Amino acid sequence: MSDRDMWGYHPDAGHEEGGDIVGYKVEALDGAIGTIDKHSDVVGASYLVVDTGKWIFGRHVLLPAGTVERIDPAEKKVYVTRTKEQIKDAPEFDDAKWAGEPSDLEQFGRYYGQPHI
Repeated sequence: MSDRDMWGYHPDAGHEEGGDIVGYKVEALDGAIGTIDKHSDVVGASYLVVDTGKWIFGRHVLLPAGTVERIDPAEKKVYVTRTKEQIKDAPEFDDAKWAGEPSDLEQFGRYYGQPHI
């Protein structure tokens, strides 16, 4: 990850606060990986939850907003700076256990290369 904030969209990604990107397709560096099931715009804690569908047996994974390269509203696609394999190996997102606390984000931050938030 670059020196951008992992938990915030970078300025040229095309993100509009309050915009609805649920249902957008997610494109990894090496192809389609799933669709956005939910997202958060909370400052300093923005993320996407991706439903990987059949590709990795219906898992849900969390991607920090800082992994978003660009959002294309015309194509309804979000392009991210991770490979399918990196996304497949990410910790699973469990909505039932998610509270959005810093400790929740820390688990994912460690995986994506940021030990502390």
